[in-house]
Amino acid sequence: MGIDFELARTRMVDNQIRTTDVTSHAVLDAFQAVAREDFVPSSFRTLAYIDDDIAITPRNGTNPQRFLMEPSPLAKLLQLADVGKDNVVLEIGCGTGYTSALLSLLADSVVALECDEELAEQAASTLSELGYDNVAVVTGDLASGYPPEAPYDVIFVGGAVETLPKGLFEQLRDGGRLVVVEGHGNASRANLYVREGGYTSPRHGFNTSVKPLPGFAKTEEFEF
Repeated sequence: MGIDFELARTRMVDNQIRTTDVTSHAVLDAFQAVAREDFVPSSFRTLAYIDDDIAITPRNGTNPQRFLMEPSPLAKLLQLADVGKDNVVLEIGCGTGYTSALLSLLADSVVALECDEELAEQAASTLSELGYDNVAVVTGDLASGYPPEAPYDVIFVGGAVETLPKGLFEQLRDGGRLVVVEGHGNASRANLYVREGGYTSPRHGFNTSVKPLPGFAKTEEFEF
């Protein structure tokens, strides 16, 4: 007997997301609508709705292993971003495209940036097959953002970072928002940055722990 993915998806929304202070109907509806099982490696398909991160790539040299983010913190981050139907969103670190699909239901259009070409190809193919046609997958350095389509109403950073390049703020339009998790492990925090009048101010969202994205490590400082 196969898994009832639709039932598993409903249980994920009710037991993993609603119970962690996610009240946005748009976010809840998006998680109910997007088939998470279509965005995980085939070997993990039966585990698509577990309350945990799911590995999507192995560790590659100095680059960290990549993961599909656990549903609860992902939902809380999307709620913090407060994406509107007329918003243009830059997603940094799209992985296999799951968050891209969620964002596509919340926004007008999504630019999904990925540094791993194989992941980018996989994301583009899956999103196209499933009809998420307001998402454009692009490749490039994650820390550089994607200036060609700027400015953005929302920049969503899909993983934890040690340092946040100031150049990303310059890709926000006035009134735009950037959502990111900063720090390591259980000491990390989700923050919302709002750009107004050329200045960007931070607002603390919530404490959380998510897996890191490549390209955002602090450079070592030498002491003399």
